Amino acid sequence: DRETEGHSRRVVAYTVRIAHAAGLEPAEISEIARGALLHDVGKIGVPDAILHKPGYLTPEERTIMQRHPELGYAMLLGIPYLRNEAEVVLYHQERYDGSGYPHGLRGNAIPIGARLFAIADTLDAISSDRPYRTGRSFEAAVAEIRSESGSQFDPALVEAFCQIPVSEWPAIRERVNSDAATRRAKKVTQ
Repeated sequence: DRETEGHSRRVVAYTVRIAHAAGLEPAEISEIARGALLHDVGKIGVPDAILHKPGYLTPEERTIMQRHPELGYAMLLGIPYLRNEAEVVLYHQERYDGSGYPHGLRGNAIPIGARLFAIADTLDAISSDRPYRTGRSFEAAVAEIRSESGSQFDPALVEAFCQIPVSEWPAIRERVNSDAATRRAKKVTQ
């Protein structure tokens, strides 16, 4: 759907920008970007009633939703050239302090692509409207990410993220949204 497409494309752009700020090599950034694009592919295995629920999830629904990283990883596992990308899919819900899922990995045991992506995903989640709340400003998102440095996020990557001027985030969002609108318009005229 349109929102899923927008979210996926925004987090790819945000992840790539953070990866550049962190000094990663172009080949590694390309792999991480593909993993970011595919990060929620496992949600194909989550019922629509849960995916599109307008309010908070029950504990049972949350358990079902939390299976999506492993479902996505299983889908990509047999594709050899997506091995590194599959790691972003599997580990994108891990937390730097070890309290994430599905495996409770801690610190640098979480692949760097997943650690980078977690920041980008949170940036988009906080700054985007949801059925149950209005999105907040990019300034608020940056402040929240900074406050979770060392618990949810890798402190070194948060530092690289915080070196990026806040004014870049809405510009990236606008560019991604404009590109999506152009693609939709081309489909209509074809």
